[in-house]
Amino acid sequence: MTDINEQVQGADAAARVTAKEAADDAQDRGYTDPALLDLVELLFFAYRDFTREPDKILDDFGFGRAHHRVLHFVNRRPGMRVADLLEILKITKQSLGRVLKQLIDDGFIAQQEGKSDRRERLLYPTASGRELADRLAEPQLERIARALKASRQRSDARIESFLYQMISETDRPQVERLLRTDVTKVRERDNRQ
Repeated sequence: MTDINEQVQGADAAARVTAKEAADDAQDRGYTDPALLDLVELLFFAYRDFTREPDKILDDFGFGRAHHRVLHFVNRRPGMRVADLLEILKITKQSLGRVLKQLIDDGFIAQQEGKSDRRERLLYPTASGRELADRLAEPQLERIARALKASRQRSDARIESFLYQMISETDRPQVERLLRTDVTKVRERDNRQ
């Protein structure tokens, strides 16, 4: 009869071999830089907390993160084309259709025909949609403001550059155009006031 201690020792040895093989494999692939792994984990935790409060609000409406993303971009760019939203979100027409239908049916987004092309569908937030988008953004804006204030020694520009570099190279020009458009709209609005 085999001694239980021998079984445990054998299992420990097998686990060490498996862990060593996994570590060697990770090292071969360049995944063992502890600082980079720490950043990956920090991004996971930051995203978890960044979405926590809005998730609770969305749950009250029976919505999920896809609804949040659609509402965010339509609210930021009233009159945007469905095709542009598909390009920004990188999702299928079917996925967007389900979420968009619910937001339209529940009165958060309005859809209109394009002026020059009637086949085009333009999206606008309703008053309820703007209110919900603002309510969802509020805790996220507060979180970002607190984080930026606490990390001033590292510079906002450096953080912005880091986040920009996290975006796939092929999508950076599109994101830059979107952000530039938003900055221009804000400046125009501020100049009118």
